[in-house]
Amino acid sequence: MTDAMVPMAPAPLILRGRRFDAGRPAVMAIINRTNDSFYAAGRHADVDTARRALDSAVALGADIIDVGGVRAGQEGPVVTPKQEIGRVVPFLEHIRATHPEVIISLDTWRSEVAQAAAHCGVDLINDTWAGADPELVQVAADIGAAVVCSHTGGLPPRTDPVAVSYPPEPLGIVADVLATLQRGAEVALAAGIPRERILVDPTLDFGKTTAHSLTTLRHTAAVVALGFPVLQALSRKDFVGETLDLPADERLEGTLAATAIAGWLGATVFRAHDVRATRRVVDMVASIRGERPPTLSLRGVPPEMLRSQDGPAG
Repeated sequence: MTDAMVPMAPAPLILRGRRFDAGRPAVMAIINRTNDSFYAAGRHADVDTARRALDSAVALGADIIDVGGVRAGQEGPVVTPKQEIGRVVPFLEHIRATHPEVIISLDTWRSEVAQAAAHCGVDLINDTWAGADPELVQVAADIGAAVVCSHTGGLPPRTDPVAVSYPPEPLGIVADVLATLQRGAEVALAAGIPRERILVDPTLDFGKTTAHSLTTLRHTAAVVALGFPVLQALSRKDFVGETLDLPADERLEGTLAATAIAGWLGATVFRAHDVRATRRVVDMVASIRGERPPTLSLRGVPPEMLRSQDGPAG
């Protein structure tokens, strides 16, 4: 009997010399340097609060710290590139100085912001707006960063979806996501970014109804089959809230259910507000897939074998 029911293994992601794959998924902790994030507990405009969030995320098992300076949705004030740089660059410098081993991700769609952060040792540019700034991917390549390719249905930055459709329904959304991510990845390859440093993100909620996001999540394996490591940004999003009719601060369980499904289907990186819970879920899923050995394996083991594992008596 074979493990034919286990979905295909994903392509590996290599960042800062570390490999992430089905046996070692990555948790990407969210630190928003904003005061208007949709999730109140994720607002870290205050420097001291942001620094405490950083230290906590690293201690709880985050592999990647994702720093953003602009709210994704259309609500809230306009943030200029200069303001965004002022919010994120000093904090990126702090991360690299205090946690030199951690992988740094910059959540921006603006090439000038990425360029301003070049000296901070940024490892990944998380472009959640699908190449709205066509120069961004080349800047990522020039500064030696990996890149995230996303799907927004063609919406410009900070635009919420209204009356969106992807005919033919219900699977038109999947075809559009796959085609968009493939094109984005090809652009990144052409810019000189290696395949193992190109992430593809189906970008749930962005340019999508809740039904679109649920359908896309169910087809995570098709995204994995593109041959690039897959990022799933699921944390407390509106598709979870609408599915369960819950506000952002009550969406943890729904988020973790979606995380488990995405991990089983082969996603590699999980952007999360709740680092410890996400770390435990993705590690458990990796073990269920047979890609990660249990941390302990004592139950039912003969006592003499346990003694031999402890080594000879001193």
